[in-house]
Amino acid sequence: MSNSPVTIVVVPRERYQFARESLESLYENTAFPFNLVYVDNNSPTQLQQYLSVQAELKDFKLIRSNRYLSPNEARNVGLSFVDTKYVVFVDNDVIFAPNWLTALVDCSETTDATVVGSLVCQYQPFHEIVHCAGGEYFSAKASIEFAAGKPQPSDRSRWLLEEKTPYQNQRIDAVCDRLKRATTGFVEFHSMLVRTEIFKEIGILDEKFCCTKEYLDFCMSVTRAGGTIYLEPNSVVTFRTHPPAPTMNWSDLPYFMLRWSDAWELGNLRHFQQKWNLEESKYFQRRYKKLGTRRREALIDPLMAKFSFLGKQQQKWFKKRLIKLEKRLNRYLTNRYAKASDRPLDLDSSQGKKSWQANVRAVPNQLTTNN
Repeated sequence: MSNSPVTIVVVPRERYQFARESLESLYENTAFPFNLVYVDNNSPTQLQQYLSVQAELKDFKLIRSNRYLSPNEARNVGLSFVDTKYVVFVDNDVIFAPNWLTALVDCSETTDATVVGSLVCQYQPFHEIVHCAGGEYFSAKASIEFAAGKPQPSDRSRWLLEEKTPYQNQRIDAVCDRLKRATTGFVEFHSMLVRTEIFKEIGILDEKFCCTKEYLDFCMSVTRAGGTIYLEPNSVVTFRTHPPAPTMNWSDLPYFMLRWSDAWELGNLRHFQQKWNLEESKYFQRRYKKLGTRRREALIDPLMAKFSFLGKQQQKWFKKRLIKLEKRLNRYLTNRYAKASDRPLDLDSSQGKKSWQANVRAVPNQLTTNN
């Protein structure tokens, strides 16, 4: 481990099949010195063995959980081992462009930003199509009122979520003249630098955000605490699992099914509404009606492609029954996970802000580390 001011925390996003490619890309494209904490989230045996070897060769801290963690749970575990000025959260399916980390650190050092996000891309070839270049979640007026600490907007009883992500799905070379270092409402956890000291103010990441909108919750908390959030377009990464993603490995299926389960998504969205006093807008109504979309895109749609010889009505009938069967299977797997796990890592992020590290380290029986 180096004396760098930066610790990178790698956590799984939704699967493991790109973890090796991502780790190799990290070391090939990162010139700025860094410490690495890698959270191995109950990965398949082959990847577990690979990570163990790499941790010894490259001298990084490897933490393995013997049960599946949500992304925020995994980030909190990694965060508990961070004692540097900055922590950089990245997912295990990210491919990095050269000097991505140097640009993030330079932005924070120059602007005193609390949070800095990379320009996140999607699809192949890498680093060409915009996925997230920052964004806003409220109207301009509501954003000002929210940052000022008002419990509700002046013109309604609840906040209206209006998430907007500029330039999404556009080519970087078509919008590069408009991509500037600037403040923004949110950035995403695919690649995010954070001043570690902010966690003393806001506590650890909220683990009730187990599968969606955790980046909004975190950025909203930072804003309420008086922090600033920047997009740094000179830091470019691409994540590998934007739908339609490559065919999934069978060994990744259990975690994927849990990660995007109806139960996790429903509980997550309801908590988001309640925590931030959000209207049940068309956005939430649509999400509630379409629970399981990620699973259908990754599992059922590819299967249906093999039955293209069927007529339209037959395909429709068959797909409905596959969806019904998959939902039953998902409910069974989720319930089995809940019964098998005593949830020892179910931390309360509202506990005393100064104890955020101790909260995670109190459960060593569920974790193993390489040193």
